[in-house]
Amino acid sequence: MGVAVKLTAILHHQLPPQLPNILSHHHKLNPLSIPRKLTGNLSCRCASTAAAAASGEVIKEEDDQVLLIEPLAVDEIKGICSKWVWRGYTINYLKYEGLNGGDKASPPVLLVHGFGASVAHWRRNIPTLAQTSTVYAIDLLGFGASDKPVGFEYTMEAWAQLILDFLNEVVQSPTVLVGNSVGSLACVIAAADAQNSLVRGLVLLNCAGGMNNKAIVDDWRIKLLFPLLLLIDFLLKQKAIASFFFERVRQRESLRNILLSVYGNKESVDDDLVEIIREPALAEGALDAFVSIVTGPPGPNPVQLMPQIKIPVLILWGDEDPFTPIDGPVGKYFSSLPSQVPNISLSMLQGVGHCPHDDRPNLVHDKLVPWLSALPSS
Repeated sequence: MGVAVKLTAILHHQLPPQLPNILSHHHKLNPLSIPRKLTGNLSCRCASTAAAAASGEVIKEEDDQVLLIEPLAVDEIKGICSKWVWRGYTINYLKYEGLNGGDKASPPVLLVHGFGASVAHWRRNIPTLAQTSTVYAIDLLGFGASDKPVGFEYTMEAWAQLILDFLNEVVQSPTVLVGNSVGSLACVIAAADAQNSLVRGLVLLNCAGGMNNKAIVDDWRIKLLFPLLLLIDFLLKQKAIASFFFERVRQRESLRNILLSVYGNKESVDDDLVEIIREPALAEGALDAFVSIVTGPPGPNPVQLMPQIKIPVLILWGDEDPFTPIDGPVGKYFSSLPSQVPNISLSMLQGVGHCPHDDRPNLVHDKLVPWLSALPSS
């Protein structure tokens, strides 16, 4: 089990170094922008500040009392998802409008998950964002409840095109893309499309440097590991070896240990999260998708893409991320951008790992909701 955990970390991004704390200006969330009467998914109950902080769902703090918006239940998410056919493949997605229906102050948002995740990974964020925006979330091809076609060659470019086609055919309105990990990179590729006018803004949560580690060869840690990465690619292309490794990785305790290693807030690693990751991994085609993604081409480099993006960009980075640490080449690049271009802002999130939106969602909402409300009207 320990070997599976360590090998998965190697396959994904980088080894954990000591990370510095970089704090940006703290924006207070205006509670007046959140309606007091919300949908049935809202639980208006009092709790201690400490308990609320542990749950990660603090929306308002007042005299040691808090107003909480509960996450969507996983079964509820499954029940309200829809299907969309893209190039002959079935794609799972969610549309969630909350109390105010289509009358929203902020543009729609599309949530794009990271490696191994799905729509349900945003369960702690959808109800909050839906108070001011129509929220869409999508399962990328190969993940979640979307198709996992055997023999499909997964690429970052394919996922980016899927996102653009979804905006064009389903959302049909200028949209803010919010991505985590490889989902962030897919959003960057989509937003960099010079002909695209459907991306209104871009939010990157610990953006990946590529679909796999082979994109980051200028980091000394990856240089040391690169021969091992090539060996792993070769081994994973042997079906018996890949099946054995994948079977070990998708066991509940292995997944829990992997998640605990990349989350700063360990209390967010609950049974629901483990099942959110595990259930799609049991589906037909999941092994083929895993091998194709890990051994495939890393895709376009964000260093070449970001200068092409002129829309507003918000970068949120967990300072305890072992996969894309802030002192690694990807983290250093993104942290340097706000001083170079005016359309990009950055906030470091203390005590947060690779998946900030699920790790400590209150910190993400505190930055994201005001940023969305401040976007230019056109």
